[in-house]
Amino acid sequence: MHALYTEDAVAVWEPGQPLTGEAHRRNVEEAITRGASMEAKTRHAFVTGDTALLIVDWTMEATNEEGVVEHLEGVGVDVLRLGEDGKWRYAIDDPFGEEK
Repeated sequence: MHALYTEDAVAVWEPGQPLTGEAHRRNVEEAITRGASMEAKTRHAFVTGDTALLIVDWTMEATNEEGVVEHLEGVGVDVLRLGEDGKWRYAIDDPFGEEK
């Protein structure tokens, strides 16, 4: 997970239910285990110093708990931070950030 997220990252994969810490790590591992694949196209990127705001159109194919492949899509609003190693990592991951 360290390759994608900061240590204190927040993910909002269900509206109003932010995930952090161990709960966030478990959810990422579960998605990887189920073979989720995602494509994303950056709509807007705004960078200042070591912080970036991205607006992305994304699609995902993921297998649910019943073993059925689902198609998901949305417009994400994400905040990334530049690490000391020169890599950008998600600090806030909100894949449905543009929904009302």
